[in-house]
Amino acid sequence: MSLNKLFIIHAIITLAASIVLIVSPALIPETVNIKITPNEYLICYFLGAAEFAIAYLSFFSIKIKDPKVLRLISSTFIVFHITTGILELVAFTQGISIKIIANIVLRIIVSVLFAYYGIYKTSNKNTTD
Repeated sequence: MSLNKLFIIHAIITLAASIVLIVSPALIPETVNIKITPNEYLICYFLGAAEFAIAYLSFFSIKIKDPKVLRLISSTFIVFHITTGILELVAFTQGISIKIIANIVLRIIVSVLFAYYGIYKTSNKNTTD
């Protein structure tokens, strides 16, 4: 595994989530027993747009060589996934399906991978100040 491979996998998964959230807004929420009606689709569209932007950044980050920038991008992804995981945990404590735990675990794993490949492994490279 390398940071570039992680960026590509991350881009593919977030792009897929984006497409699903835009094309079939109720599908992902239904996996944790949340019912979204058509008049609530706008929330899913906004999330889909954010996922699309994250996928775009992740995909085009493979061209970046500056370790300082790679650490910034990686830490941004960590903040996104940890924050989302915490909010999913809050939703779980408020009664959302236990199925959300798998997504929380996945977000922790992704955050650890970005911490290792994007921060730890790039911290040994020279940076341009």
